[in-house]
Amino acid sequence: MGSDPLLVEAARGDPVSRPPAWMMRQAGRYMAVYRKLAEKYPSFRERSETTDLIVEISLQPWEAFHPDGVIIFSDILTPLPAFGVPFDIEDVRGPVIHSPLRTEEHLKALHPIDLEKLQFVGESLRILRQEVGDRAAVLGFVGAPWTIATYIVEGGTTRTYTTIKSMCHTAPHVLRALLSHLTEAIAEYIVFQVESGAHCVQIFDSWGGQLPPDMWERWSKPYIDQIVSIVKKKCPKTPLVLYINGNGGFLERMKGTGVDVIGLDWTVDMADGRKRLGSDISIQGNVDPAYLFSSLPALTDEIHRVVKCAGPRGHILNLGHGVLVGTPEEAVAHFFDVARSLKFDTFPEDHAKKESQLVV
Repeated sequence: MGSDPLLVEAARGDPVSRPPAWMMRQAGRYMAVYRKLAEKYPSFRERSETTDLIVEISLQPWEAFHPDGVIIFSDILTPLPAFGVPFDIEDVRGPVIHSPLRTEEHLKALHPIDLEKLQFVGESLRILRQEVGDRAAVLGFVGAPWTIATYIVEGGTTRTYTTIKSMCHTAPHVLRALLSHLTEAIAEYIVFQVESGAHCVQIFDSWGGQLPPDMWERWSKPYIDQIVSIVKKKCPKTPLVLYINGNGGFLERMKGTGVDVIGLDWTVDMADGRKRLGSDISIQGNVDPAYLFSSLPALTDEIHRVVKCAGPRGHILNLGHGVLVGTPEEAVAHFFDVARSLKFDTFPEDHAKKESQLVV
């Protein structure tokens, strides 16, 4: 066992004593302490772009539950203004981009990423690294080019993705130019996060699952491939995680990007995911967030099942999606308590005994 945090070792596939655990969206509205802070600072942009607030919010779940990963409180759209795409966040509509990018003329507004405009991210990661030390992994994250492009082209959130999907056929040169620009900016942003203190970085291709697999192969994967290649050259020891919402049809394709960890959403059976991906790559997930509304014994059983199916090496325990609003904090605490109680040298035997008792 080296000096790296447990999560980093598991991400690399090194032997570990138990699966490390963290949760997507582990800082946020389900926590009373966050809601109280949000009343004082009602603007999400202020909360996610002010160093002191970013650090305070990022550390709220660390102080409450001591997960094995502390992810910076931010947003996948945070870097947009730094390369020429201003946006607002409205209470009802969510993110809004008032000048969607859909033509060659619109491409002129883009410029290389100006990391000076993202110093609050770098400073927050440095402080988090100091606060947490190596007791947990500090996690950075970015949006994948396709996912970021959906917001820029559609002008915000959408349920149909019709504008950007049609653009694949009506203006492919414009979309490719946008995706290429995003690829360079995001790769630079990841390196910036690593140099600022992130042990590990997760790439969210949140809306990649809205594409048919062959379209994802053409319009998302090549750009993720490029990002991974650039980052691996500059930060070869930093594990990269790739997560797609609705990724059951993409697992083998995701592995081909060269990332270190594939995040499974809750629609994929963990045993099936491990079988399809093999044992030479790490996996993350994938307890259904709704289990946190169940009885604690039911949650315990599901954690045991997921961990058993994932196997003793190369697994980061997580949810299959973000923590849901209204999730009981008691259940989140229990999730991490169970994770810490697991031991790979005794877990399979104990689980087998339990199953035999159930049969009797």
